[in-house]
Amino acid sequence: MEVPKFLLGDNTDYPNAIFIVHTEFPRFIINLENDEVEWLEEFSKEDEAELDAETQNVIEAATAFYDREVSRYND
Repeated sequence: MEVPKFLLGDNTDYPNAIFIVHTEFPRFIINLENDEVEWLEEFSKEDEAELDAETQNVIEAATAFYDREVSRYND
């Protein structure tokens, strides 16, 4: 099965939260309600330097994905 890079999720236990799941390295879930990130990877010290540099980019891409998806619902 091919899985998209980003998945949009919600949960009735968290009525105000909107979750974006990033399925590629570095895998994470971000809650757009409060920008909290849950990493689904364990990182080595070497990975942490790359992660710091890349974190902002992947979070911006996740937010852009959400904006694109919402705009498609509104069309």
